[in-house]
Order: sequence, then C-alpha cells, then structure tokens
Amino acid sequence: MAQKPLTYADAGVSIDAGNALVKTIGPLARSTARPGADADLGGFGGFFDLKAAGYSDPLLVAANDGVGTKLKLAIDTGRHDGVGIDLVAMCANDLVVQGAEPLFFLDYYATGKLDNEVAAAVVSSIAEGCRRAGCALIGGETAEMPGMYAAGDYDLAGFCVGAVDRAKVLTGTEISPGDLIFGLASTGVHSNGFSLIRRLIEAAQWNLREGFPEFDGRSLGDVLLEPTRIYVRSLLPLVRERQIKGLAHITGGGLLENIPRVLPGNCHAVVDTARWELPLIFALLQQVGSIVPEEMVRTFNCGVGMAVIVSPEDADGVSNLLEGAGETVFEIGRIEAGERGCTVSGPAGSWNSPKGWSATHNG
Repeated sequence: MAQKPLTYADAGVSIDAGNALVKTIGPLARSTARPGADADLGGFGGFFDLKAAGYSDPLLVAANDGVGTKLKLAIDTGRHDGVGIDLVAMCANDLVVQGAEPLFFLDYYATGKLDNEVAAAVVSSIAEGCRRAGCALIGGETAEMPGMYAAGDYDLAGFCVGAVDRAKVLTGTEISPGDLIFGLASTGVHSNGFSLIRRLIEAAQWNLREGFPEFDGRSLGDVLLEPTRIYVRSLLPLVRERQIKGLAHITGGGLLENIPRVLPGNCHAVVDTARWELPLIFALLQQVGSIVPEEMVRTFNCGVGMAVIVSPEDADGVSNLLEGAGETVFEIGRIEAGERGCTVSGPAGSWNSPKGWSATHNG
C-alpha cells in the first residue's frame, strides 16, 4: 500500500497559520514606526537609519532578555495582554541606564502549536511596549516546534538595540560620595522573582482569578501580571542634559545587587527602607513566605523599579521633572565613601522585622 505523501502540516507545523499571523501583526508593527525605521515586516531583516534618527557620532548599545516564569502565570490565567510590555521593558530599561535611546526591537516567539489568537495578543502587547519605549518593532521570529513545548505553552525572548552619542554615554564614573539616590516607583513585581512567587502560590493554594479585598477586588493574577514600567521617556531627557549621574534598573538581584553595578570603586550606596512604604503585594508575599527582609531586597524590587543617582544641587530639579513626567519619586538613600557595594537597612518593625536589620553586597 502506497504511503500518503507527508507534508509539514502532518508534522504539526502550519505554514499557512504562520503567514496568517504575519498579516495580522503587520499593522501592529507599523504602529511603532519612528524616524529611522518604517517598521514594515516581511523581509529577511530590518533596516534602521541612524542618520535619520538624528545621531552624529553614535555608539550602538544592545540588550536581550525574556520574561521568565511570569509567562507561566500568563498562560495559566489566559492573560497574554501584558507580557509583551514586560519583554520590551526588560530590554529598554537596560538601555536607558547606559544613556541610550532604544531604537528598534525584535522578538522571538516559540510554541509547540501556533494559536494565532494568543500569538496576536502577545505581539500586540509587544507593540504597545515599543510605543511606550519609543522604539520600532522591525521584525521577529515565530517558531512552531511540535514536541518542544507542552500544549498551550510558549516562550518569549526580546532583542533591543539603542544608540547614544559618544559624548553622552552614562558610565557612572562621575558618581561621588554625597550624591543622593532616588527610587522610581515600580508598578508591582515587574518580571523577577516569579519562580519563588509560583512556589508561594502553590503552597498557599491561591486562586489567581479570585478577587482580593486588599487589592480593591482585583484578582491576585491581575496584580502579579501588572506589566513592568518602562522609564525611558521620563529619564532620557534628563540623561541627555547630563542631570543624572547614574541609573540602575532594579531587576534580578534587587536593590542590593543592582545599584553597585553602576558605582565607581570608591563609592558605597546606603539605602534606608524606612524612606518608602513596602507595596501591599510585596507585604503579602513576604508574610505568606516568611521571607526575611534581607532576602526581599535581594529577590524583589520592593516597590522601586529604577534607582537614580544625582548630585545634591540637582536633586530638587530632577525630582520635580520626573514627577512632572508621571513618575513617583522617593529619596531612598545616599552615596558614601567606601568599597563599591550597597547596604540596605531598615528600622525595627520595618517589613516585619522584629529588630533593626541590614544587608550588604560588595563588588
């Protein structure tokens, strides 16, 4: 008996579905067009014109990242409309801390079987993230790989390229003892610590779809999936005017390990957690997991998504401009002379600590 001729579709990959998705997301990409990029899809690569973007002596800066296991919560709750913003934020925020303007973005979406409705929702949220960051979505890859992922699962990665004129690179070398540290409020957990969060959800048997009175009736899933804040538009003008000495994106490693990454060798950051109130979602996670404060500031952003280091004479002006741009600003600490590192401390009773506490990271 003659064997039926096999097709790619018989192996679980639909070229037609992929083509249909490209047609669906084309308008989304075009909505992110900016000077230097027309954001059309369909070629083998995307072009960007640095001259059209206004750069004279540019350095390119690149970043790539993912969303981590926050994706699993999005999949479990059927909420895919924010993870793309997270994806862009994790890359774009890493660029602006070096003084770079995010210019263009590419995504990688992989799944076992393509669900065009889910994929379109994810790419739509990526486009929204690009609009918030001011960068163009110029391309990407959709990979359908049967047998590689469980039914309904998918993975995301993002790649962002930015530029900064050579004379305006933000290196942190001008930071000195006496400078102040501002914290810009996060929108929640952002995209770090979710492996621990998922373990807490399992241990507490939380229903992610159930409304929580503490969160004004919002579900825990909605609160945890709140997209990462993108700080590019509020920070970039101040960076270009050289009113900011250093920036640290508070991601994995928390306040404790991220702030030292931008400090010169003779500077030590001192952060006082009494300067801002721990947001309710973090207080809930800490209480349920009996997490000590030192672990909190190493794992989570604890309500501060970006650290901004400024000179005392520029502090009021920078704070006012950031608040005018929509940021919530806390003065969370200062820079002292000492070994490069960070000490985060709190008074007795702070964040469920029975006594004063302190955590230090050097390096």
